[in-house]
Amino acid sequence: METANKTTITIESTIKAPVEKVWKLWTGPEHIMQWNTASEDWHTTRAENDLRVGGKFLSRMEAKDGSFGFDFWGVYDVVKPHELIAYTLGDDRKVSVSFTAKGNETHIVSTFEAEGTNPIEMQRGGWQAILNNFSKYAETN
Repeated sequence: METANKTTITIESTIKAPVEKVWKLWTGPEHIMQWNTASEDWHTTRAENDLRVGGKFLSRMEAKDGSFGFDFWGVYDVVKPHELIAYTLGDDRKVSVSFTAKGNETHIVSTFEAEGTNPIEMQRGGWQAILNNFSKYAETN
């Protein structure tokens, strides 16, 4: 069994919306399809979300020009409404997302295990771009 040290990356954002709204927009498949993209030339064409421990989620992410696409999926390990989501991705990496209510704002902190193919800063930038898109979506919807 391999026991390599895993690199974790943390991203965060404060959204100007109450935690109940943030949770709904973060977890609703119809909403996920609106914000789950790192750049304008990509989109999420399908989203499924069985939000319970042992439940599976899937987001189909595709380049708008049709040149590439992939399924981003995993299984939930922890679901504490309005507080915490933790899951294991299809490639066995762990992710946790915490939601902290601060009045009419919500602070999100996401920590994930890096994959071994792309540079750490590229991964951080991509995940942060998606979180930034979520923040914009949540604040305008």
